[in-house]
Amino acid sequence: MHEEVSALLAAWALGAGMPGDDARVRGHLHECAPCAAEARRLRETARLLDEPAPGGTGRGAGRKANAGLARGRLMAAARAARPGQVPPAAHAAPYAGAVACLDALLRELDQAPARWGTPVVHDWDVQGTVAHLVAADEVLAERLGLAPVTEAGTGLGPAPGARPPEGYGPQGYGPEEYGPEGGTDPDALSGGRAAGARAPWEVRWVARTHEVVTYEHTRPPAETREAWRTQAHGLLALPEAGDEQMAAMATTLMGLRLPVADHYVIRAFETWVHTRDIGRALGRTVPPPLPEHLQRFLGLAVRILDLALGPDAQPVLLSVEGEAGGDWVLGSDAEPIAAELVLEATDFLLLIGGRQDLDEIARGQAGDVAASQRLLETATSLAWL
Repeated sequence: MHEEVSALLAAWALGAGMPGDDARVRGHLHECAPCAAEARRLRETARLLDEPAPGGTGRGAGRKANAGLARGRLMAAARAARPGQVPPAAHAAPYAGAVACLDALLRELDQAPARWGTPVVHDWDVQGTVAHLVAADEVLAERLGLAPVTEAGTGLGPAPGARPPEGYGPQGYGPEEYGPEGGTDPDALSGGRAAGARAPWEVRWVARTHEVVTYEHTRPPAETREAWRTQAHGLLALPEAGDEQMAAMATTLMGLRLPVADHYVIRAFETWVHTRDIGRALGRTVPPPLPEHLQRFLGLAVRILDLALGPDAQPVLLSVEGEAGGDWVLGSDAEPIAAELVLEATDFLLLIGGRQDLDEIARGQAGDVAASQRLLETATSLAWL
């Protein structure tokens, strides 16, 4: 009964439950203190969504003006998350696994709340790292129409899903687009933020991360965790998480034009990396992703690395060892292969994720040393985590 009611709480708090849910949930809440506390938090979130928009022109005020539409999408997501619903499709399953792993790790802090202040990475403590994930997931969540989960304001224009100056973009990825539907993003031009809106996405991304982390540190850590969970589970409840055809739609986020399915894989990869960061800081062992999830990470990482190398790079045979590994030729189609490089799967992914230095990873290589080195250095340059 506890697990069943826990899965119903989000829909119940939004008034999106099915017939019979209300009596079942209320009966359980009288007996279960943790679920009662969770219900109070969710009801407060629903109340905030129903509030009228406050005055002002900041990012938070503009978002509140669309609370009705956002709440409707969130209610649909809550209904979709009921027990017995279709599980995430293969492209979203790695994200579901990464979210579950981080959620379990953070729940351990209920017994040691002071450890939320443990330093983790990039001058962030545990709370700051979770707040960073709120900002990181926000880019995809907003593009897919989910309600915002943080009221952190902005001074540099839109989140990094919107377009920078014409022609700007990482080599090989093409220019970004204007807003979710290809039109000018209204938030980019409001409140005198036009100059910031024209900044490269990396600049806007750093600024957005900073403001979300700063804002979330004004709140109790449990509220930051709840914001992250609300957004993550909202992403998993969207139709795009369960429908391969819907997820095949391409969109440009963070400088990369990829199918929505691949953006879910990127969210999974970043969540796993930061869960590992938090685990190491807390002295907890974080299990590796399932082999089929690692395969998704590897396949996407290799495709992005190949684009970054470009068609003129000397061809290198990359062999990734392990249950999820494989062989790929990256660079030009020229013959013969200039070099061969062998890496372990986790080492390769942590190199892409900025958590391994080149001199730290074991590797086997043969052939042109410069060609292998260019591939490795390009891999390290992709890290933004």
